[in-house]
Amino acid sequence: MKSLKDILVDGTYSMEKEDLLCYGYDASGIDVLPSAVVWPNSAADISKLMQFAWQNDIKVIPRGAGTGLTGGSVPSNDSILVSFEKMNKIVEVDTRNLNVVVEPGVINGELQRTLGAQGYFYPPDPASLNTCTIGGNVAENAGGPRALKYGVTRDYVMQLEAVLPDGRIIHTGVQTKKSVVGYDLTRLLVGSEGTLAIITKIRLKVLPRPENVITILAAFGSVEQAGKSVSRIIADGIIPRTMELMDRITLAAVNKYKTVGFPEDIDALLLIEIDGNSRAIAADADKVGNICSGFQGKVKIAEDTASRDLLWEARRAVSPALYKISPTKINEDVVVPVTKVPELLMGLQAIGEAAGVPIACFGHAGDGNIHVNIMTDKNDKKKYDEAEKLVRKIFRLTLDLGGSISGEHGIGLTKSKYINMELDSVNIDIMQGIKKLFDAKNILNPGKIFPPASAVIS
Repeated sequence: MKSLKDILVDGTYSMEKEDLLCYGYDASGIDVLPSAVVWPNSAADISKLMQFAWQNDIKVIPRGAGTGLTGGSVPSNDSILVSFEKMNKIVEVDTRNLNVVVEPGVINGELQRTLGAQGYFYPPDPASLNTCTIGGNVAENAGGPRALKYGVTRDYVMQLEAVLPDGRIIHTGVQTKKSVVGYDLTRLLVGSEGTLAIITKIRLKVLPRPENVITILAAFGSVEQAGKSVSRIIADGIIPRTMELMDRITLAAVNKYKTVGFPEDIDALLLIEIDGNSRAIAADADKVGNICSGFQGKVKIAEDTASRDLLWEARRAVSPALYKISPTKINEDVVVPVTKVPELLMGLQAIGEAAGVPIACFGHAGDGNIHVNIMTDKNDKKKYDEAEKLVRKIFRLTLDLGGSISGEHGIGLTKSKYINMELDSVNIDIMQGIKKLFDAKNILNPGKIFPPASAVIS
């Protein structure tokens, strides 16, 4: 049987433990060493690897930067992990047609800076944008604060080049604005968590940078008032580009982590941004301020770019700030219709109080996507087990409000046992059939999304 050295050149793979240790985990906290790590330079390299894996029934796990929170890129100890840091080129910037072509290892923030220098921007902006890769964003259908106005990754992917589990290379999508030729395989691959194909090149739609941005802070005495403000702003026909919420626990954590000076004598803070024509957004900002004031919110406008940047630096520090307080916290990202945000926030607060467990909430309130953090300690097994039981209650609350158990983090390993709470057997059968059609041998990122029957929680 051939080995990796027969199909790959030196320097593009390793089986040394010190290398494997760097690739056995993601932000979920799950840690398993693969049997080898590969650093491909091209789709051809990956095609050779997948042909080898297919012929020998070897599992292959694609990995971006490892910022995922659900274990989607965690390997098994008998697998080959494919890492994309060498495939990190911005191949083409076509401002005349408003698109770019990138390799999967390009860092989201690097693309943002490159486009910004030319007067354009790529809207999806996860909190981890200075670390996460575009390939990982595509695999997870990542969102971010600007998803409220501009949508998520799926809305910007025009074309994909990808390698199938048997090594064949597939090209999907078009360069044009429209096409209805056959099934939309591009949208199928986006958000498939690396279980159907390995993405090797991506064409993305980009937009001209807006003329101006106004950033508003609104402080509230309760999460309910903040949630009602969010719902009313949307109902009044105002679509900010971001509407981020942080609760009392989150604000305290960020203040300890960074010198920001968020008020701590409040229960919730909204960070709202409106972009577009300067005159139009000034009028919208006044309306937003009046709505928040009507719900007893204290409103302040960031006076300059430096102040705005500091606020966003603090917002993007929320996850590490909470991890510093509770390194083994349980993190979920539920989403509900925006009119149900107040009920969700109050329900989460009630669940935490009834269990005597702090629950920190923050996230994209404008599109109903709230990151729910159960602040628990894995070293105390009894307390941790009790905290884990709250996950099902949180998901049940979310689903009863017409929501979904994952807004942007995916299912991966950590949420797979809950998938049948949201999807019925017909949906799951169809999805597993698609997986089998792409990957009859189940070698590409196996075990993700769909759990063993014994692990399912009903």
